[in-house]
Amino acid sequence: MKQLIQDLRTGKTLSENLPVPRVKPGHLLIKTHRSLVSAGTEKMLVDFGKASFLQKARQQPDKVRQVLDKVKTDGLQPTVETVFRKLNEPLPLGYCNAGEVIAIGKGVNYFRVGDRVISNGNHAEVVCVPKNLVARIPKDVSYDEATFTVIGAIALQGMRLVKPEFGETVVVIGLGLIGLITTQLLLANGCEVIGFDFDENKVNLARAQGVIAYQVDENFDTVETVNKLTEGIGTDAVIITASTKSNDVIAQAARMSRKRARIVLVGVVGLNIQRSDFYEKELTFQVSCSYGPGRYDENYEQKGNDYPLAFVRWTQNRNFQAILKAIATKRIDVQSLISEVIDLQDYQEIYADMGHSGAIASLLKFPASVDLEDTTVKIIERTFTGQKGIIGIIGAGNFTKAVVAPTLKKLKAEVKYIASAGGLTGTLTAKKFGIANSTTDYRTILEDEDVDAVIITTRHDAHAALTVEALDAGKHVFVEKPLALNYQELEAVEAALKRNNQSLTVGFNRRFSPFIQDAKKQLATDSSPINVIATMNAGFIPTDSWVHDPEIGGGRIIGEACHLIDLISFLTGSIVEKVVMNAHGAAPSAHTDNASISLKYKNGSVGTINYFSNGSKAYSKERVEVYSQNRTMVIDNFRKSKYYGFKSSGMSRRQDKGHYTQFEKFLKNIKEGGEAIIPVSEIMNTSRAALAAVKSLQTGTWVQVKS
Repeated sequence: MKQLIQDLRTGKTLSENLPVPRVKPGHLLIKTHRSLVSAGTEKMLVDFGKASFLQKARQQPDKVRQVLDKVKTDGLQPTVETVFRKLNEPLPLGYCNAGEVIAIGKGVNYFRVGDRVISNGNHAEVVCVPKNLVARIPKDVSYDEATFTVIGAIALQGMRLVKPEFGETVVVIGLGLIGLITTQLLLANGCEVIGFDFDENKVNLARAQGVIAYQVDENFDTVETVNKLTEGIGTDAVIITASTKSNDVIAQAARMSRKRARIVLVGVVGLNIQRSDFYEKELTFQVSCSYGPGRYDENYEQKGNDYPLAFVRWTQNRNFQAILKAIATKRIDVQSLISEVIDLQDYQEIYADMGHSGAIASLLKFPASVDLEDTTVKIIERTFTGQKGIIGIIGAGNFTKAVVAPTLKKLKAEVKYIASAGGLTGTLTAKKFGIANSTTDYRTILEDEDVDAVIITTRHDAHAALTVEALDAGKHVFVEKPLALNYQELEAVEAALKRNNQSLTVGFNRRFSPFIQDAKKQLATDSSPINVIATMNAGFIPTDSWVHDPEIGGGRIIGEACHLIDLISFLTGSIVEKVVMNAHGAAPSAHTDNASISLKYKNGSVGTINYFSNGSKAYSKERVEVYSQNRTMVIDNFRKSKYYGFKSSGMSRRQDKGHYTQFEKFLKNIKEGGEAIIPVSEIMNTSRAALAAVKSLQTGTWVQVKS
């Protein structure tokens, strides 16, 4: 299938051939008939992509500061690689989709196959969208008209925040697509509407609707005009739907407002606000968030949990429905806003001259048919039959793109497949790193007899189940940490290992770092217990991130601190017997990311893990200290080590956390056989110790780790 993407590095808008996505639980699979090009949002992406590297940096000064901090902690080369990797990640375009339901995921009850629906799906022939971002199209509304629903909801949410009353005067600054829909909604609400824009065509369209509209230039006095029209009172409210870096718009909005008026920002403008403009009139200023309540809330959008109507009358989905009803009953007219309908294959007619053609709303018309069975796309023609060590990757997220795929390419690994849920990230990764096929059906990998091993890098909640499925399919498994989120999942993996003769590796890469390998070598002559302190300056992650979700990410202790448990176990040469964890607060969350963990080992060694998210980003992310027989080791962020009391003084080199060596050993192991590169007993001990740490925090006691 075809999907439009924006290349942020080159500024080009491209049509990418992708595998058809599979429907997910709580989602609907939709065959697109029409989609609307949002000239405002999409033009910003296009312009950003066309900007030079320096111009991009100037537009994002906060990102520049983050880059400078990363240079200090990780070094120049890893930072440069990270920056350019981000710029090489194209973005999918579009969020105003109308089409037909072709498949329904588990947990979706309201819809049926064949329903005509709108969604915030991309410009793609087939999209997979969560149920709360989908609404059924009334029979009297065409696909062309329905494409305005999502962008109409943006306008509606802005109006709802203004809370206009019948007879009030409302000014709309910016008469683009959202502005023109906003004016119609205000008129339908019984308001007097004044509009301003630089474009004569847009002004004329607004006037035809009944808006008192003016074409402005740098010499036009909008404040004086509003004062004359309101007999010196000023406007009751202002809705800003313009897009400009200038601070003049917000200043003008304040000056044209009456006392205690309301100003709502829907567009993007400069926000250097003068206190006096707002203080003297006690003005209210608010920024509107997209389609309405529920936007960017994972519980609402991804998990499908609706807000109770009695408490949140107008969610984003109910705003969708309200716009569709308004179109069906002709209370708003969107047909007159359509400038052109272009076949998908001719998309460059829209994007090549975006923002300069004078078009108000451009629609993309999609082909009548698409091969829904086409879930695998061939990227490179290659024969794998008879070879050993063939790999399939399940998951195409940041870790795969930043670490797994580049490392496998350096090692000249034979990778036959990469699987991703939507197909876009997998396909782009396959093209960049020479992977033969991109698929949206991971079962294709498991069913292919050529594939010897599977690398699993999905979200944490899928790790254990996919590991079991891959082992049962006769594949060796490399799974990124954590192996499991609970004891039940861990037991299922153990059972799968017992009934199969395949190897299991978990991505505990730090033990393979040359710094840790050298430290282990220096300690090898001493069998006495040691003390190890491992500190991870993890950095803040917002509390609503999936990482903190106990059902999806498992929390940062299970999800990431397990790295340090394995590292300490490797250095001590022993297994964890008991664990206790302490954290902030009188009743800390079991999924905290500010905690200290104490580990007691079978050989008498003691480990301490300090996992903190409240430290400075300018400080090293990881630090390991080893104390043994009047000797000390300090390993700083896997860039340098300093030994005290040892024959060696330590080492210094480019940051190396062991990924390359780990994959090198893994590939050799699946080709030649032999002992697993990490003993399964140690993998299970580390996994149980991480789970025990969380249990300890819940119970407030030491927890014994099952051997």
